[in-house]
Amino acid sequence: MLILLPPSESKSTRSRGKPVDPAGLSHRELVGPRRTVAGELAAVSARPDAHEVLGVSPGVADEVARNTRLDTAPALPVRDLYTGVLYDALDLDGMDAAARRRATRWVLVVSALHGALRLSDRVAPYRLAMNVTLPGTGPLARFWRTHLDGVLTTTAGTGVVVDCRSSTYAAAGSPQGPAAKDWVQVRVPGASHMAKHTRGLVAGHLCRTGVTPRTPRELADALAGDLTVVALHEPARPGKPWVLDVTAE
Repeated sequence: MLILLPPSESKSTRSRGKPVDPAGLSHRELVGPRRTVAGELAAVSARPDAHEVLGVSPGVADEVARNTRLDTAPALPVRDLYTGVLYDALDLDGMDAAARRRATRWVLVVSALHGALRLSDRVAPYRLAMNVTLPGTGPLARFWRTHLDGVLTTTAGTGVVVDCRSSTYAAAGSPQGPAAKDWVQVRVPGASHMAKHTRGLVAGHLCRTGVTPRTPRELADALAGDLTVVALHEPARPGKPWVLDVTAE
């Protein structure tokens, strides 16, 4: 099983520690694209109009400035890096050892800077969203899609793909061909403010229970204990995901 998560804008920081080792990150095939985005992000972040290009408030200037020091700043594991509503609901710290091991195997975070990250990867805090258009690479979702389609297809294998990403991050890549047969997009109907929370609960529930559904219908059944499964919709056409409507009880 593969669980796809978006990152979060809010991130933890460390004052001491080793910097990121690009060669040590998972998915070595992304080393080149990562360097391309990181180099351009550093250059943009040093410009006076950086906040305009990155689509952020001038009030987060300190966070933007970190983008110029990504290769020297202390790195921390992805499991500790991202904070906020979805990651609070996922609650990695509250998991037992077996559930944390499952999360490490199953969860993949799609990142505007790094493409795809495992929870055990170590990276520095950064400020960059997938809806940004950088001067050289262009729209980041389009840039990453050329690299992530293959990564997600290979990583998914023959298992169920539980896609808990927002639409912005889902646009950055998807499983292709036979791997898309059991690709399920988790949707939270009628409560957009609860979407992050509910998707975090979905991912956390699967890691805690250890259930490994073999089909989208088995996934819906597996979630029915702790969450309300509203409906499961078949793909609109081949290559598109199933859509699972879920709400928190």
